[in-house]
Amino acid sequence: MKILFYDTKKYDRDSFEKVIPDFPEVEVDYLEADLSVQTARLAKGYDAVCAFVSSDVSEKVLQILGQRGVKLVLMRCAGFNNVDLAAADANGITVLRVPGYSPEAVAEHAMALALAVNRHIHKGYIKVRENNFSLVGLTGVNFYGKTAGIVGTGKIGAAMCRICHGFGMKVIAYDIYRNPDLDFVEYVDFDTLLANSDLISLHCPLTEENYHLINQDTIRKMKDEVILVNTSRGALIKTDDLIAGIRSRKFFGVGLDVYEEETNNVFENREDDFLEHSTTARLLSFPNVIVTSHQGFLTEEALAAISQTTLQNAMDFQNGTINPVNQVK
Repeated sequence: MKILFYDTKKYDRDSFEKVIPDFPEVEVDYLEADLSVQTARLAKGYDAVCAFVSSDVSEKVLQILGQRGVKLVLMRCAGFNNVDLAAADANGITVLRVPGYSPEAVAEHAMALALAVNRHIHKGYIKVRENNFSLVGLTGVNFYGKTAGIVGTGKIGAAMCRICHGFGMKVIAYDIYRNPDLDFVEYVDFDTLLANSDLISLHCPLTEENYHLINQDTIRKMKDEVILVNTSRGALIKTDDLIAGIRSRKFFGVGLDVYEEETNNVFENREDDFLEHSTTARLLSFPNVIVTSHQGFLTEEALAAISQTTLQNAMDFQNGTINPVNQVK
């Protein structure tokens, strides 16, 4: 099977090259360019393409891929809200993903963001580099004894629950489906979670129902001085309303690994670009906000799991033994 990988960075290539010897029937080529209407044409002669979380897997792209003979789209991620599933089906293309690679990786990054904004690690680091050892402006709060509100208790949310529980926090959660393994978690309705949480961490997929789940109305229901963390999908938060809340000093701190405008930024070096009119620049202007570049998944263990599962998905497709858990319909 010939696979064309899009939007590959050095860490992608390094990770996949380690496991490719285990899949002698797979032939791989890598592109730095992401999948788009322009680059989809390069897939002629390939059986499959491999895309990532910010790739353009729209109707037009899938039409072009289908015309080039591509039968399989391998998503090397869990999310698939960027994939037009109806168009994939119409063009005879199967879509497979990696539903779970290392939930602990993302959850640990979420807690890292929460701790960093709480204890002002970003500000303290910069101050000390300038030989400024003053503690003014660096006061945080204990997480021990506080309440963590976890929105979504799938694998990643469950991992975050366990981390917060380990910190000695009371853990409450909101999810349509309760996780029976979390016997220490109190499930509550969403409004109750908003009103009682000192730390709110989002761990749910993006759907039509929860688009802009965090907005002016839900922010108003939160406790004052709350810490908000999002490592799931940017569009769970209505950014203009978040910025208004930050300006009104509603939040003690905000940690974002994802945000609405990330598509053109994520995984790219834009240090020579001007972002003065962008949402990103507005978020970065606040001293109590930390933004990272969708790196929650980026651990050695997670990359290894993504590589193994992606290539196994390719072989399962070829052999007609697709794992239904990995198939996106």
